[in-house]
Order: sequence, then structure tokens, then C-alpha cells
Amino acid sequence: MKSYIKRFLLITICLFSLGATFAQYDTIPPYKKSVYFPAVRLLLPDSVSYFTKSNFDKKSSVMVMLFNPQCEHCQHETSELVKHIDKFKGTEILMVTSMPYDSMMNFRERYQLAKYDNIIVAQDANFTLISFFSIHALPTLAFYNRNKEFTGIFEGGLPIDKIEKELEKAGK
Repeated sequence: MKSYIKRFLLITICLFSLGATFAQYDTIPPYKKSVYFPAVRLLLPDSVSYFTKSNFDKKSSVMVMLFNPQCEHCQHETSELVKHIDKFKGTEILMVTSMPYDSMMNFRERYQLAKYDNIIVAQDANFTLISFFSIHALPTLAFYNRNKEFTGIFEGGLPIDKIEKELEKAGK
């Protein structure tokens, strides 16, 4: 009889543990739980100051581009953005990488991103946005309206005309 009770207790403990494990697993990405841009602390190119969501221009819609400087698709997307930068007036473009600082700086220099007032390049060393958006492919583009409310997300490159449509939807 003691053996039966021990087995019953062991099975009960295992089932509760298993249930607790599954209860902890949340399949809904954070960006779907909140329409607002998350709290972030992103290292800026000067290597001492940080970008936070309070730094956004209050009047602009936002396009966040998560990228890897070595990614060919990210390089192509950046080339296209720079080539058509005049189409993005009134839009703040936040380009974020989790790669090392020097890699980010080389990328910024290569595409001369510092000369564009509406492009902010930053490093997310804590992987905050990768986790927030549940990223599976790069580049990833996320769009926010002027109120910094989420309007859409796309993994992989996006043609300029589709980016424009998303920004129009966001109220560019």
C-alpha cells in the first residue's frame, strides 16, 4: 500500500510540475499584447547616450528596422531606404541592431546614415526589441503611428512602395 501512495504522489507532483511549465509558456508575442512602443534603452553612436521611447519626435510616425550589419537583405533594404529617403519625410526611422557596437558603426558609416536627420541608428545590447517582436528573420520592419501605437510588422525585406503603404496606414 505504501508503494501505491508513493507512486500516486510522484505522478501527482509530476503532473503539477508539467502543468506549471506549460502555464509559464506564453505563445503571444509581447507586441501583440500592447499597442504601444516598449520601454527601451538603446545605445546611440556617441557610445555614451541612450535612445528611449521618450526621444521619439511627437509628430512623426515611426518605422523600426531591426537589422544585422552582415545580413545581405538588411544591406539591400538600407540601400533602398537611403535611395528613396525623400519619401520618408515625417517618418522617424529607428534602425536597431544587437550586433557589436563597432559593427553597427561600420554599417552606419558605409551607408552614411548620420547625414539623415530622420534616421537613428542604435544598438540593442539587451535584445529587448528582438524579444518584444519575437523576431525570426531579418530585416524586420515594425510600424507605429504618431501616437506610437503599433500598426504593422513585416519580417524580411519590404519593397519601398509597400513601406509607403504601411506608413500611410500609420498616418504618415
